[in-house]
Amino acid sequence: MKNNALFLAPLAVLAMVASPVSASAAMARPAQSEEASVPFINHGAIRDWRADGDRVIYFQDSGRQWYRATLMTPAFDLPFVEAVGIQNSGTDRLDRWADVVVRGQHYPIQSFVKVDAPPVKSANAAHKS
Repeated sequence: MKNNALFLAPLAVLAMVASPVSASAAMARPAQSEEASVPFINHGAIRDWRADGDRVIYFQDSGRQWYRATLMTPAFDLPFVEAVGIQNSGTDRLDRWADVVVRGQHYPIQSFVKVDAPPVKSANAAHKS
C-alpha cells in the first residue's frame, strides 16, 4: 500500500509541472472565432444579406453587425437569387443550427461567426464572364 502512495506522489508532481506548459501552449495557438447568433430573426433582426459564391452568405443584423455563414454544402443557385429564407426549428434566432433556404432547398449552416464586414468586390469582378 505504501509503495502505491509513493509511486502516485511523483506522478502528481509531474502533472502539476506539466500543466503550465500545456496551458501556455494552448494560449499560443490562434483562437478560433466564436460561434455567434442573432436573436429575433422573425421580428426584423436581419437588415441585409450578401452571397459570396455558393457556400458563404454574409448577414447584417439591425445593429449593423455583419456575420459570415458558411454552408455545409454548396448552394449552386445562391449567387443568382434575390431572396433567401432562414429556418431554425422552433427558435427565433439565426445561428449555426439554422438552415438557409434557397429556392426551396435547405442548406445547413456549418459555422456562423461575427465579421467586420463582407469582402469588397473589385470593379473587375463585376465584368468577368
